[in-house]
Amino acid sequence: MKKFAVCGVSKRAIGMFIEPMLKKFSDNCQLVGLLDVDKKRFAICKEQLPEIINVPEFADSEFDRMISETKPDVILVASRDETHVKYIVKALEHDLDVVTEKPMATTAADCRRIMDAEENSKGEVTVTFNYRYGPHHTKIKEMILEGKLGRVTSVDLNWYIDTYHGSSYFQRWNRDRKLSGGLSIHKSSHHFDLINWWLDQKPSEVFAFGALNYYGSESIYNPEQEDSRNCESCIVKRNCSYYSRWNSRSNTMKVQDDHIDSDIKQHSGYTNYRPDQCIFDSEIAIEDTYTATIKYDQGALLSYSINFSLPYEGYRLAINGTKGRLETMEYHAPSRVPFPIPVQTIDYFPLFGSKEIIHVVEREGGHGGGDPVIQEDIFLGEDPLRPYKILSGSKDGAYAVTTGEAVWKSVKEKQSIRVEDLLARPTLTNY
Repeated sequence: MKKFAVCGVSKRAIGMFIEPMLKKFSDNCQLVGLLDVDKKRFAICKEQLPEIINVPEFADSEFDRMISETKPDVILVASRDETHVKYIVKALEHDLDVVTEKPMATTAADCRRIMDAEENSKGEVTVTFNYRYGPHHTKIKEMILEGKLGRVTSVDLNWYIDTYHGSSYFQRWNRDRKLSGGLSIHKSSHHFDLINWWLDQKPSEVFAFGALNYYGSESIYNPEQEDSRNCESCIVKRNCSYYSRWNSRSNTMKVQDDHIDSDIKQHSGYTNYRPDQCIFDSEIAIEDTYTATIKYDQGALLSYSINFSLPYEGYRLAINGTKGRLETMEYHAPSRVPFPIPVQTIDYFPLFGSKEIIHVVEREGGHGGGDPVIQEDIFLGEDPLRPYKILSGSKDGAYAVTTGEAVWKSVKEKQSIRVEDLLARPTLTNY
């Protein structure tokens, strides 16, 4: 039986890891420790899952004591993004395995620290890129492996985030690049990993444009230029198009949050946390719109875009190869789409021949049915009957993060950025 300790008792940690560990995988796994900066998170976790009432709690400064007293086999990391590297490196120094939420880190330099630590450790790092596990995404991987497309030459991926989900990133800590790496890392690393995995190629060079178009103090939707407002007490929120779209005078939708439930009154005691900060604050300096061209080491090209303020949520994908092309479109969050949406299919066009429409068997569960399957691989070991590798390691995590960093740096520096340059070990200078 493997023993797990959790660093970061977030909403994501509870729903994605702790509860399944207790409810589905208790014959194989045991939760032995919880670590966080806020005692209130322990109380809420144990209120939701009373069977762990006696699991020991540790402060952020007590990592070594937690290891000594609980002797875990695996450290689960689900804390705020910029803290991941600290816990991952410490765990590897203790020769422990690590399972971490994406992004693995928020900078290429921290990814390098993690990979170097792993080289000197008996432990291994797993990054929970659950987008890989969605049934449409595994089907696309299988089609590429079967040779349906031949050698992949180019990919078009356009990702759309709706006004509800998109604005939530600007209400929370994600809007601070020091904490999240910016949205080209916090969000887009998911997408870059998916492409890297499908192609089985490494990104080598990135050129990108980006801008802050919808949020921040200069937004055309800002009802009044004033900093430090919050939705709970804002006196002009009825003049805010974002707030008004999702809230009436008698009904208020809570901001969705992977790290804690967003009930402000219930969670007002969390350290330095407010999930309803004004999306028009002048301190917001990250981008909400990107387009990027990415070159891969075996010749494939990716045309990527993402927009964090659109009428609906989902993506359009096309992959071209020497033998054919596939296309698909997915609508996320159908309950928020104000019109009928079609069932997602994959359209395959051989270079010479008739179109095929592929219907994929849907699965229940978060992230398009991906969460339950990745949980099985994490807690039971990878499925030995699956004919391809799917769990992500530290190099996968590093290339996803570094591609995202290359995107925002290309925007800032107005030049192409080489991925390997960002991942290179620092050069030691002799004086």
